[in-house]
Amino acid sequence: MAAGKETPTVAATTVAEDVPPEYYKAVTGFFNHMGAHQTIKPEHNVKDSFSNLISGGLKVISIERGKISCLLNVKAPTLNIYGGMHGGAVAAVAERVAIACARTVVGKDKDIFLGELAISYLSSAPPNTEIVVDGSVVRSGRNLTVTTVNFRLKESGRLVYMSRATFYNMSVSSL
Repeated sequence: MAAGKETPTVAATTVAEDVPPEYYKAVTGFFNHMGAHQTIKPEHNVKDSFSNLISGGLKVISIERGKISCLLNVKAPTLNIYGGMHGGAVAAVAERVAIACARTVVGKDKDIFLGELAISYLSSAPPNTEIVVDGSVVRSGRNLTVTTVNFRLKESGRLVYMSRATFYNMSVSSL
């Protein structure tokens, strides 16, 4: 698809008869305010562009068997409309750190597939702060690996997000 020639697809909206018009107006107003009607810029309309955005602010501090520690800088592109770190950005970092952590115990002869990712958003990470992201393996067996990832503000040590991920371990030959 050529850059700049893409137009947003607008689908007709079906509204149930029992939905009051003011509810419909409030919902569509919210989506418009959040930018849902805007066209994706060509530089962001590429495979895995969100990972590129996240990896620029994520630096590895230490790696051990079953443990990994990183430092994350909260920058403007990862903020939500309220000025805190966007939940999608938190999930992307949690997934990336969990995969790296699982890779420290699962052999190269197996691929890992994310089966579940649960995140608790306990507080907000403000812009221009540093977060220490610690991942650890809770359990790793023949078929499953479970990890936790905790996000703490570097300055205060306050826990802001925590996640748990479950991976399925599968032999490459069985794929």
